Amino acid sequence: MINLMILLLANTSLKAQNYRSAKEASGLQPGQTAPLFEATDQKGEHFKLEDALKQGPVVLVFYRGFWCPVCNKHLAAFQDSLYLLKDAGIKVVAVSPEKPEYLNKMAEKTGAEFQLLYDEDYRIADAYDVTFKPDTKTLFVYNTMLGAKLKKTHSDDSQRLPIPATYLITSDGKIKWRHFDPDYKKRSSVSEILNEL
Repeated sequence: MINLMILLLANTSLKAQNYRSAKEASGLQPGQTAPLFEATDQKGEHFKLEDALKQGPVVLVFYRGFWCPVCNKHLAAFQDSLYLLKDAGIKVVAVSPEKPEYLNKMAEKTGAEFQLLYDEDYRIADAYDVTFKPDTKTLFVYNTMLGAKLKKTHSDDSQRLPIPATYLITSDGKIKWRHFDPDYKKRSSVSEILNEL
């Protein structure tokens, strides 16, 4: 009985850590080694960060979903300036906890020609320490007014989201620069990334 209680308390503690607010997330810092990962993109193609870094720097953009107007605008801006990043030898990938069919919706909305990756079970967002859970009122707005339907579009029903952070990862696997702000309205810009190079 005591062992069962300890197990339940430990499990509750783990869930509490996973379900923190946006203000409690801190994200990985510049100078740290970027966690390697693999994922499937909107076309069903396999992406491996380790292989991409052999070709040059990678910009890793976390976004919330196809339903988010600020995310749409942000990724559209990356698409508009994609040639500048490509000319600088940078590959752009964007990551969301949404299933591939919803990644396709985002590609249609933004015209994104770069890879949109499915972060199944929040593995990538957790590794970069950007995962949080919105409060109940905010979830109601997202799910009903904006049509997010997070329990349907994600791999589980926890309704967690990534802070829309951006990481510039150099070919040696180090984080050179990041944009990290719990305020989802504040996003990175292509000019900031180019200045860092």
